[in-house]
Amino acid sequence: MSKKRWLIVPLCVVLCSQGLLAQTPVRKVLGINEMFRLADENSQSIQTYKTGKEAADEALKNAKSQRLPDIGASLSFSYLGNGYLWDRNFKNGQNISMPHFGNNFALEAQQVIYAGGAINSSISMAELGQQMATLDWQKNRQEIRFLLTGYYLDLYKLNNQQQVLQKNLDLTEQVLRNMEARRTQGTALKNDITRYELQKETLKLQLAKVQDACRIINHQLVTTLHLPDDTEIIPDSALLNEEVKTLAENDWQLLATQSNVGLQQARLTVKMNEQKVKLERSELLPKIALVAAEHLDGPITIEVPVLDNNFNYWYVGVGIKYNFSSLFKNNKKVHQAKLNIRKAQEEYSLLQEQIENGVQANYANFLTSFTDLRTQEKSVELADQNYNITSNRYKNDLALLTDMLDASNMKLSADLNLVNARINVIYSYYKMKYITHTL
Repeated sequence: MSKKRWLIVPLCVVLCSQGLLAQTPVRKVLGINEMFRLADENSQSIQTYKTGKEAADEALKNAKSQRLPDIGASLSFSYLGNGYLWDRNFKNGQNISMPHFGNNFALEAQQVIYAGGAINSSISMAELGQQMATLDWQKNRQEIRFLLTGYYLDLYKLNNQQQVLQKNLDLTEQVLRNMEARRTQGTALKNDITRYELQKETLKLQLAKVQDACRIINHQLVTTLHLPDDTEIIPDSALLNEEVKTLAENDWQLLATQSNVGLQQARLTVKMNEQKVKLERSELLPKIALVAAEHLDGPITIEVPVLDNNFNYWYVGVGIKYNFSSLFKNNKKVHQAKLNIRKAQEEYSLLQEQIENGVQANYANFLTSFTDLRTQEKSVELADQNYNITSNRYKNDLALLTDMLDASNMKLSADLNLVNARINVIYSYYKMKYITHTL
């Protein structure tokens, strides 16, 4: 029995240790560029638009195939019943004996040599559709990257808030220990300790809320990037040390004009409507095609009595087709297509204005973020000086506890605001890149 116990105890230890290891999150330090690469590979949204781009590629191939000849073949066998023959006044009728086995074989080919530009316009439309699908993919890729950047920077901000809160919590506990020592000496009141313990509990609550927010954002990042569920993403600490390259507003405006996917799509929409005009005009023109056919029929039923023979014939020629109804129908469609061109041009101009305003507004916010950063750096410096002075005065009984609490809260607020200001500079920079679609 004792041997079994010696076997069971190590086994339980091993199983418990494996269970603990399975619950331990896998910490992964992730940079922004690496995050973008994972999104390109794993994001379901990006993959969906990528599939749409592949479908547009096939649509272009299908449009080009309209230039190829149309070839068809048919083969049939039939049973023919006897015929019946009358005079024109349906008198003097008589039965006509017929061969009962019938066969038909036909091979026909047609090559369009002129369609009024319809085929070329269809191919051009498909090419523009292919470009539009590519731009849809690029636009979605930019949107996913900006979304992930927001998550990433929020996580970075929350992680830094955790560090600041933990630092201030440690500082509060140190003050409490000092106050307990002073209380034993009779130089501090129990009420003072209680007020600081209340601040300690408040800091713990704030820290717990920040940790919960970190878990939520971490889950959103892990889900979007399709990483293992137990992954804990750690933002790269070198991010705040990277130099943010600022451009002049005119340079950002030029970059937006060249790279913004929305503007490119608006320009493509104008071109697509121009092709639709050509496509509608092609209906006003005749269609010309080369035709060729080979037929083998039997029996020959156009003779009476019927000839029980196979009859083979072939032909080549030129076919011309014209739809006269297009003269009074398609002119309205052409007019509608022209109006769509004007509408697309007006929408392009409107989008230009919106993007220009967006770049100007976000550039102003971008510059403001630098001012805010410098202000917060100065605030932290002053808050640290105030805290040190107040702490020394409190130790020498020259300041009240409320002064100490105010100095502590001021220091905490300044530290948090500095972290937020640094993150906001980076966020504003990436937002400028998102507006210009250069992420």
